[in-house]
Amino acid sequence: MERYFAIDMPAGRFAWNTLVFSLFSLVPVVLIYVALTPGFGAILIDGGLPLSRFSRQVVTNGLPVVFIVNYISFFLFASIMARPGQDYGIGLVLLVDLPVRIFGFVALHAIIYVLSADLFGSFGASRATALRVVAPTLARSIFFENISGAYLYATLASALPLYIAAVENSARLGRLANRFPGRSGSVLFALALFAFSVLALSAFAAMLIRWQTP
Repeated sequence: MERYFAIDMPAGRFAWNTLVFSLFSLVPVVLIYVALTPGFGAILIDGGLPLSRFSRQVVTNGLPVVFIVNYISFFLFASIMARPGQDYGIGLVLLVDLPVRIFGFVALHAIIYVLSADLFGSFGASRATALRVVAPTLARSIFFENISGAYLYATLASALPLYIAAVENSARLGRLANRFPGRSGSVLFALALFAFSVLALSAFAAMLIRWQTP
């Protein structure tokens, strides 16, 4: 990972690597979502308008969201790896990555939904409707019940390298992780951090739903 994401790498190359990585992480999860949704694959195989709209949704919504979240995570990963041995990895995760992952995921969906209403007539061409569906959609994404769930879990691929590096650069968590064989402890802690971010996103979306309800 350090070979493809380094703090001294040209910005264009860093962005390109992030884009490629985002595509490779997004496509399999989207295919899994299609396969797990009854009858959805058959509808898409027939082509036509359903396939066109679904492809547009993945390209205009999913890819930008996954790319931006991945870019920030990879940048933080590169920052940690550029200064090994400093006990600041978990601080970056808690103070930067988690807030960006939660609020950014919500904000990006809101912006893209509004643009979709303006440009493609989605949500009845209503900006208000587009904004109202953001929170319920993201609240269900934790259970992989909609395509936003695929986008959410596609960001796991960028979260793991960052969280593993953060754990290993943390004095306290690093010592705990070393009690496990190999790097399994770091991976387990990283998965726990990602699970926490998913739960936090779901809780934030639930709060938005309650706030929107009269």
